[in-house]
Amino acid sequence: MNRYESAKDIYAAHGVDCEAAMATLLALPVSVHCWQGDDVRGFEGTHTPGGGIAATGNYPGRASCAQELMDDMDAVLARCPGKHKINLHAMYAVTEQPVPRDKLAPEHFAAWLDYAKSHGLGVDMNPTLFAHEMAADGLTLSHPDAPVRRFWIDHCKAVRRIAAWFAAELGQRCVNNIWIPDGFKDTPADRLGPRRRLKDSLDEILAERLEGVIDTVESKVFGIGLESCTVGSHEFYLNYAARNGCVCLLDNGHFHPTEQVADKISSMLLFSENIALHLTRGVRWDSDHVPVLGDELRDICTELVRCHALDRTLIALDYFDASIHRVAAWVIGLRSVRKALLQALLLPHKQLRALQDARDFTRLLALQEELKLLPLGDVWAELCRRAGVAEETDWMNGLTVRGG
Repeated sequence: MNRYESAKDIYAAHGVDCEAAMATLLALPVSVHCWQGDDVRGFEGTHTPGGGIAATGNYPGRASCAQELMDDMDAVLARCPGKHKINLHAMYAVTEQPVPRDKLAPEHFAAWLDYAKSHGLGVDMNPTLFAHEMAADGLTLSHPDAPVRRFWIDHCKAVRRIAAWFAAELGQRCVNNIWIPDGFKDTPADRLGPRRRLKDSLDEILAERLEGVIDTVESKVFGIGLESCTVGSHEFYLNYAARNGCVCLLDNGHFHPTEQVADKISSMLLFSENIALHLTRGVRWDSDHVPVLGDELRDICTELVRCHALDRTLIALDYFDASIHRVAAWVIGLRSVRKALLQALLLPHKQLRALQDARDFTRLLALQEELKLLPLGDVWAELCRRAGVAEETDWMNGLTVRGG
C-alpha cells in the first residue's frame, strides 16, 4: 500500500473522503495577484508605490514589463495545483503611450485578455488609487476638492467597465475591488465629512449596474502615514456593502494583530450572499508577508469549509515580498493557501460539531489535537501528482533570477 492509500484509510476512519476533498480543492478558483512580481510598481513609469504601500527588500529579478510579469506568472501557475484567476491593478495597463487613469479602456488590457484566454484563466480588477500625483496628499474619493474626487470617480468608473468587458469576454464573473489609501496621520478634526464624501463618491461609481461584475470594498485599520484614521474603515464598508448590494472584502492583514478574520466570517455569511478575502500574513501590522501554513490561515480556511461557504467566498492573494525570490514567494503563498484549504476539507466537521452540541468539550479538544497529526502531506503529494505539478521542494527546480 502506498502512502496516499494509507492516508486515505486513516482519514476514512474519521469519516472523511479524501477523493472528494481533492476534487473540491482543484475546482476552487483562487485569484493570484499580479503585483507580487514587480513590487506594486505597474507600467506607468512610477518609481515607488506610495499611498502607504511599500515592498520590502531589493532581491534581483523584478519584472519590468508586461511580458516579464506574464513569464513569471507562467512559472507560478506551473507549480501550483488548482483553478486560478489573475488579479490585476489598473496601473498594469499595457499601452504604447501613457494613458490617464480616468481614460483607461478595455483596449488597454487586450494583452491581459489574450494571456487569460490562452491559459484558461479568469480575471479580477482593481482601480489604482495610489502612486499618482492626484493622490499625493493621501486623499482620493474622500478629498475635499471636487476636481480631485472627480478624477478618481471617473477612474473607478472606467475600471468597472473594463471589469465588465473581461467578464463578457471570458464568460465568468470579474471581481472589481475598491481600496483607497485615504486617511490622516494625526487625529482628524472631522471624520464625518470625509466619510460622507466617500459615500457619495461610491454611490456615483456604483450607480450603473454592470453584468458580470462583483463589486467589493476593502477596509483597513491604518497605514503608513495614516495611523490615526482611515476613511474606509471596516464599519464604514460593512454597512455600505449591506445597504448597497456590494461585497465587503476582508484582508487579514488590515486589522489589529489580535483581531481574527476567521471570527468575522460566520457573522457576515448570515447577512451577505458573498464574502471576499485577501489572504496575506501581517506581522504586527499590514506587512504583507508571504502566507504560510500557520494558525491564522488554517483558521480562516477551516471556517470557510465548516460554514459550507467555499462557493460563496471570493478568495484572492495580496502580498508582495521583495526580500526573497519573487516567483518563489508567489508559489509559497499560493501553495500554503491551497494546503490550508485542503486541511480544512479533510476535517470531520460533522463529528466535531456534534461534540460541541453535546457539550463534550473534553473529547472535542482531544480530537482537535489528534487531527493535527493526520497525514495531510501524503494527500497533498497525491493532489500535486494528479495536477501535474511538483511536490514539496522539487518545485524550486528550474527557478532562475532574471539577469543572473
